[in-house]
Amino acid sequence: MDIKGLAAIVTGGASGLGRATATMLAAQGAKVAIFDLNEDAGKAVAAEIGGLYVGVNVADDASVTAGLDTAEAAHGTARILVNCAGIAPAVKTVGKENLPHPLDSFAKTVTVNLIGTFNMISKFAARAAAAEEMDGERGVIVNTASVAAYDGQIGQAAYSASKGGVVGMTLPIARDLAQHKIRVMTIAPGIFLTPMLEAFPQHVQDALGAQVPHPSRLGKPAEYAQLVESIVRNPMLNGEVIRLDGAIRMAPR
Repeated sequence: MDIKGLAAIVTGGASGLGRATATMLAAQGAKVAIFDLNEDAGKAVAAEIGGLYVGVNVADDASVTAGLDTAEAAHGTARILVNCAGIAPAVKTVGKENLPHPLDSFAKTVTVNLIGTFNMISKFAARAAAAEEMDGERGVIVNTASVAAYDGQIGQAAYSASKGGVVGMTLPIARDLAQHKIRVMTIAPGIFLTPMLEAFPQHVQDALGAQVPHPSRLGKPAEYAQLVESIVRNPMLNGEVIRLDGAIRMAPR
């Protein structure tokens, strides 16, 4: 699918992987809407790339519907959706003083990362399915999982479960949407230089990067965006999860 002139939505587009993706899509000529809860950062990125910021809670029905309405009014029916919104709390199954993992924390992680992703997919796809075909397809969806879906570390039970759910639903959703000629892919990034890691001291960043077999460094958000571009442009990429991790396999901690 040619990116130029298409309407695109990037959730979590105010920072990190989402920001890099929004920047790439805009540079390729897409009309980009950023869905994020960080208003200041979202507006700043939108102004920088000539896009649109919309305050959206991906896990809320009404918020997503309103966001899609706003984006569609400005840019037309979206043909590209990239789901980058997510949270990553670190909580052990049994914590200090033998206290159990708070259930509300687990539920919130699954709600944002898994249910929020599906909420965006289903509502985006319903609109794209009614649109005209373009070069034999109507839309492309790219989700963000994590290598934690496969080798989650200590304290990542909720995060790994939520990202494992994203991995698990990729193929059945691709099969569901095949009749509408909408492709669905998922990227499972390894250790990337996102704002959370940028806050770490340089020696900590270097130590984390050294764990990656090759290249032995942290991933760059632009490299995630580069893979998104490849997915959108290649019509045979569908129903698959791609690990983008430099061959790392995470240790227990």
